[in-house]
Amino acid sequence: MKPIKLPEPPSSPMGVPDIFEGGVYGVIRRAVIIGNGFPASENQSIGLVRALGLAEKQTLYQVTRPRGGVNEWLHWLPVSLHKKLDYIIRLIFGYSRILIAGKGNRMASLPAENGGRKGLSSVLEADVKKIVTMAHETFEKDGPLLVVASGRDTISIASSIKRLASEKVFVVQIQHPRSHLNRFDMVITPRHDYYSLTPHAKEKIPRLVHRWITPHEPPDRHVVLTVGALHQVDSGALRSAAIAWHDEFAPLPKPLLVVNIGGPTSRCRYGMDLAKQLAASLESVLVSCGSVRISFSRRTPGKVSNFILKELGNHPKVYIWDGEEPNPHMGHLAWADAFVITADSVSMLSEACSTGKPVYVIGAERCKWKFVQFHKSLRERGLVRPFTGLEDMSEMWSYPPLNDTAEAAHRVHEALAERGWRLRP
Repeated sequence: MKPIKLPEPPSSPMGVPDIFEGGVYGVIRRAVIIGNGFPASENQSIGLVRALGLAEKQTLYQVTRPRGGVNEWLHWLPVSLHKKLDYIIRLIFGYSRILIAGKGNRMASLPAENGGRKGLSSVLEADVKKIVTMAHETFEKDGPLLVVASGRDTISIASSIKRLASEKVFVVQIQHPRSHLNRFDMVITPRHDYYSLTPHAKEKIPRLVHRWITPHEPPDRHVVLTVGALHQVDSGALRSAAIAWHDEFAPLPKPLLVVNIGGPTSRCRYGMDLAKQLAASLESVLVSCGSVRISFSRRTPGKVSNFILKELGNHPKVYIWDGEEPNPHMGHLAWADAFVITADSVSMLSEACSTGKPVYVIGAERCKWKFVQFHKSLRERGLVRPFTGLEDMSEMWSYPPLNDTAEAAHRVHEALAERGWRLRP
């Protein structure tokens, strides 16, 4: 396992009180994370806060949408409008239920908002007023507040916090908000989010719709561009995972090949054709593998996972994770000698490429639009190679590990210093 060196955050001389270095008002000691309930998005915010040394001093809030019934078709709406519409629908159906109940008929209850019986009621709701009030009332005692948000649903919350408490917070928005980037102190987004501005992309877009494709302008200095997604995989996390999973992975024959299978997306469409190609290619390289561990994601279609299970599940070298806890993902990252990953997942590829180990990609030719740019960037940096089934998995190769999270954290330190603030974990 190749260690990943994170840059050390700027620190003050030992023993110097905060009052001699700008006072408590310029020292950030805590972070608020605004999540959207999706692990892939929240993992980016948590990863950045971890790299900044505030993992033990973070509070997670979530922007929750109404769930169930017609609400599943309304996720394209802004959160605030979605909630208002849900309220109106509930009023109408609630009134109708009273009338129907009066006639002696039974009516199924409406699904509970925000997960209800699913256990989400205990999640801290991302309430702008409460977070802003906290930022103001605790500023003199605890200093400024770092706010890190990720995902489309968090944009309005994070920007409102910035607008209402601009002198008390530093707001970082991860993933491109598409417009009005000046609503945030910093925006962190993959470079391929600016693919629409490239000459190659403009050739594909009819001139009449250019104005509707965002972003419209190149990034300015408060936009931090990354290669892939931020995450929590650093040297410390890998060391801990190597220890935690030692008993399970250490005895396995080498080399250990880890296969991560995602699922089709609007930008990377595939089905059974890719599953058959993957199974055939894996069978071809089994002779050079000591062990193979296969994992599916939540997005993996059932017919794909069932096919892989049927084709490879009985091979003595192959183990397929059944989805039950504990999740071996971090153990895989720590102990694998090489990876095969489907092209659809920016997150899985970003994490694997942070290890410095061989990463093979299958299905990249099926991707389009900005995902083409993402995979091109990985190949040009020597981080990945296409998986063909002709590889000798005992042949190792490496590269400088992808270090997006650490580099983004360094940029946060610089931006805070320009403002006269700093972090004190």
